[in-house]
Amino acid sequence: MTKTRRLFLPVLLILSLGGIFLAYFFFTPSPADAFLNAPTPAATQENLWAHVEIAKPTYTPVILPTVAPTQIPIATETPAVLAMEIVNEITVALEQAQQIEADPPPAPVSGGSKYILVDISDQHMYVYENDALIYSFVASTGINNATRVGVFAVQSKFDNAYGATWDIWMPNWLGIYWAGGLENGIHALPILPNGATLWEGFLGRPVSYGCVVLGTYESKLLYDWAEMGTTVEIQW
Repeated sequence: MTKTRRLFLPVLLILSLGGIFLAYFFFTPSPADAFLNAPTPAATQENLWAHVEIAKPTYTPVILPTVAPTQIPIATETPAVLAMEIVNEITVALEQAQQIEADPPPAPVSGGSKYILVDISDQHMYVYENDALIYSFVASTGINNATRVGVFAVQSKFDNAYGATWDIWMPNWLGIYWAGGLENGIHALPILPNGATLWEGFLGRPVSYGCVVLGTYESKLLYDWAEMGTTVEIQW
């Protein structure tokens, strides 16, 4: 009995002390309130994010009206042969002009009122009236010395003569001598059947078949001036 009492007293003491502690904890305002009413800590804010695809702004270029460049006409190349002919013609004309300045035309020897002198060496014609030089023309004589030298006279006159041998027309024809069955004369640049002008651009050099050839304008002046029987002298 005594042993049981000894064990019961410590247990009772422990229970008493526990009850006192609990009563103090719950019934004392400050500690209880401090524990029970303790502020709830603020929740930490979460980092909310999401992947969003934002469309890239597009750039629409402004198309300005363009003006088509004006096409520059391309120059057509002149054939080398034609270019050479033009250069040669200019050169011959210049040389003849210089020669005329350096050497005055020969004095007429006919003594008549009208006189035509053809100089084969410089491919030139000098026209005199009353011993005065009134015309000076570039001329072309026959190739291979086909034009005869000598003193002749105008023996025929036609506005337009036809050369059947070569199928050409010879405007402002002044016949001066016969060569076999053909008459040679002074005339303008011949006209071909297709209307083209023969030997154009070649005056000032021997090109004909024997006649003395002048430019179209010059031959018309001579034709209107010359008379039947007008003296024509051809020399070197």
